[in-house]
Amino acid sequence: MLPVRYLPATGLLLAGSLLTGCGKKEAPAAAMMMGGTPEVSVLTVKAEPVKLSTELAGRVAASLTAEVRPQVGGIIRERHFTEGSDVQAGDLLYQIDPATYQASFEASKAALAKAEANLVPVQLKAERYSQLRDDDAVSQQDLDDIVASQKLAEAEIASAKANLEAARINLEYTQVTAPISGRIGRSFVTTGALVTAGQATPLAMIQSLDPVYVDITQSSAEMLKLRRALEDGEIRRADREATVTLILDDGSAYPESGTLKFTEAFVDETTGSVTLRSSFPNPKLQLLPGMFVRAILEEGVKPDGMLVPQRAVTRNPAGKPLAMVVGAEDKVEPRILTTERSVGDSWLVSGGLQPGDRVIMEGLQKARPGTPVTAVPFDPNGATATAAAGH
Repeated sequence: MLPVRYLPATGLLLAGSLLTGCGKKEAPAAAMMMGGTPEVSVLTVKAEPVKLSTELAGRVAASLTAEVRPQVGGIIRERHFTEGSDVQAGDLLYQIDPATYQASFEASKAALAKAEANLVPVQLKAERYSQLRDDDAVSQQDLDDIVASQKLAEAEIASAKANLEAARINLEYTQVTAPISGRIGRSFVTTGALVTAGQATPLAMIQSLDPVYVDITQSSAEMLKLRRALEDGEIRRADREATVTLILDDGSAYPESGTLKFTEAFVDETTGSVTLRSSFPNPKLQLLPGMFVRAILEEGVKPDGMLVPQRAVTRNPAGKPLAMVVGAEDKVEPRILTTERSVGDSWLVSGGLQPGDRVIMEGLQKARPGTPVTAVPFDPNGATATAAAGH
């Protein structure tokens, strides 16, 4: 047992310990009273027209493509174009040796002249027999025979004319011309090569590159959803032709905008997607056939859309989108959101919020559900964030 003279000191020590413990418990409350409620920056949600667009993969295709093939066979004598140059419809591209076709043309011309010469005496004879038959100087059989001979001579002339026209066409086909205007690629044959009519390998290929097509693939489910939204009035489209913009492989935006022309009438069985074709002007030939691009298709305008920045939306343990809202009595309320899609750096919200709700943008680390806060307008330039960080 301690001596009596030590008891007062021990009592003082115990009293000091109790006072220290009480001071520790009261410190947070005192600090809260001195510091006030936490300050958070909020963004007031409003309903406004929102332009909706979808980014899809696309591929460039020439608006016109023609494979140049010979219509007659022979030896290529000359090539009259520069590979990679622009050609006009009707320009001479290749010259096939015309010697045999020229000879055939001359022979057909001579055959026509012979047939026309044979017709003259038969016509005169038929006229005389017709007059003699009126005087019963010749029999009806003789007249019928001479009339038949006249018709045969006329048929031979018609046949000779057809042969002459065919020979002329074949002779013209020895000059291989451009079927369309556009840019011609490399030549697949050289001078001296033997070509045949309708061969599988083309002589060259011409593509029209202004304008060009961009074929876009969209899933059938997304297409049906868009059509349903348009029919129900949830999305409104000002123009019948939707506007399309492009993002190139290097991430740059293509300066010209295009229009959606048509949608394929069938769904690809392997991918479940539909092909949409859009047309783009290509004056500087930046778009080349086969190039992959990202197409941004403007679907329409949602008249009463609500946008919430993605930075203000988190996920709860169930994976559902969650936002903190300053509600009644300036207390923090968690809201489960229904989001349709992303629009830029925001979510398009269709449920969980109402116009006028104040969504917390900054200061979430200080905001706990049910706690009162001081709401200040959110400054996207960062001034509010700096002020909030100082509290």
